[in-house]
Amino acid sequence: MTEKGKKLIKDHYGFEDLIAIMTYLRSDEGCPWDRAQTHSSIRKNLIEECYEAAEGIDANDPHLMCEEFGDILLQVVFHAQIARENGEFSIDDVINAVSRKLICRHPHIFSDQYASDPATALDRWEEIKKREKKDDTLYKTMDRVARTLPSLMRTQKLLKKAEKGGFPAGGQAVSPDVLKDRYMRLCADANASGVDLEELGYRANEEFLEKFNDH
Repeated sequence: MTEKGKKLIKDHYGFEDLIAIMTYLRSDEGCPWDRAQTHSSIRKNLIEECYEAAEGIDANDPHLMCEEFGDILLQVVFHAQIARENGEFSIDDVINAVSRKLICRHPHIFSDQYASDPATALDRWEEIKKREKKDDTLYKTMDRVARTLPSLMRTQKLLKKAEKGGFPAGGQAVSPDVLKDRYMRLCADANASGVDLEELGYRANEEFLEKFNDH
């Protein structure tokens, strides 16, 4: 162990210590595996850690949530360190950007505007986001829904945005039990037909999105 490595070992760590450890791991004295990573090579790690954190939330397990949130934070710090070395951005830039976003998108807190309920606050957030992103058409707003989302999640988001834009899908309210039965039947039919529903959903979403190219 190097002298620099020894100095990084403590009884308790803070955020700056985490940055220092990651910087050291990526240095010439650090870990060969950590040094070899790129944004692309650890992309899937970030996705996996988010799903594992969601499991902790679903299980209402504080210990697991604490551990998994730490793993997500590690991924953010890892990517920020890679970016800093590439001259792209630093963890300070990440923190500055998200802090500014929080201030800007909460005018009912940080200015004289008012939001009486959670729905109003969310609508205001979305409206400010549209202006920031220059989403001046419905297509642009819908196109910002990440294609890397699971197809089912993306479908529901696209349908909600289309409805907000004046194009309701015509769905009918039914009980969760009815929806669960339909969902399981759909998956069973897909298996019997040899169809990958995730891939089918991706193609269906792209076709649905393209219908709004002129809106």
